[in-house]
Amino acid sequence: MKTIKLTKMQGCGNDFVIIDYPEYEKTGMKMSELAKKVCDRNFGVGADGMIIPKLNPENKDADISWYFYNSDGSTAQMCGNGMRCFAKYCIDNKLVDKKSFSVETLAGIIKPELLDNGLIKVNMGKPILEDKKIPFWSENGEKKLTALDREFEITPVSMGNPHCVIITDEDPMKLAQTYGPIIEKHEFFPEKTNTEFVKVKSRMEIDMRVFERGCGITLACGTGACASVVACVLNNLTENKVKVNLLGGPVFIEWQGSADDTEQDIFLIGSANYSFFADYIL
Repeated sequence: MKTIKLTKMQGCGNDFVIIDYPEYEKTGMKMSELAKKVCDRNFGVGADGMIIPKLNPENKDADISWYFYNSDGSTAQMCGNGMRCFAKYCIDNKLVDKKSFSVETLAGIIKPELLDNGLIKVNMGKPILEDKKIPFWSENGEKKLTALDREFEITPVSMGNPHCVIITDEDPMKLAQTYGPIIEKHEFFPEKTNTEFVKVKSRMEIDMRVFERGCGITLACGTGACASVVACVLNNLTENKVKVNLLGGPVFIEWQGSADDTEQDIFLIGSANYSFFADYIL
């Protein structure tokens, strides 16, 4: 019998198990298998993902790195809510010695910052809109796809991970539950996709529900919130600073980009909170 120490955190209900690398080494397991075990909501701790800090990043421009796994054992290039939790964890546990630092991820260098009000602001980098880099493919290049009985107009966006944003006047949750699992595996997205259903409330506020690649319906998705605002700005539906209402609570997105200037960094601002600390028996 082996016991490891772990921390459970959440950002807007998007929850994560964080395990220090020395604790992970005790398990003798592959990270993907450990992620599936600890993230299981019936037989494990229960979480949308597992994060393991890596103190010696390969990129010398980064202060720290991470290993990030979805609950199904797959890796993800980025996770905005996970990054906020990771940033608070690193600062509180003195894995970094400053409130603003850089993290090496599979999506590149990401820069979180602890604000004076306790919220975490993350520079999520520039949205990727080039089809090949998302990656997104359709026969005629049109931004439409068919799922079950419906055809949807879509805005494909990558925030280091692929997103399919659908703007609707209908109940976004019902659409996410019905069509999210189909669109996740749609042939137009060769690496699968996160799917966001967005209802615009005003030029300063939107509601968003998400079916996450490798997770299913989640309470929040930081990269999805960013992708949703990018899609809304490109379609001239919102301003550049937007409150995004997620199932688990609000986050705030700032993007000074436009259809004529997409080369602007996008910022995610929101909370990160501890749930509990535990000794976990494998």
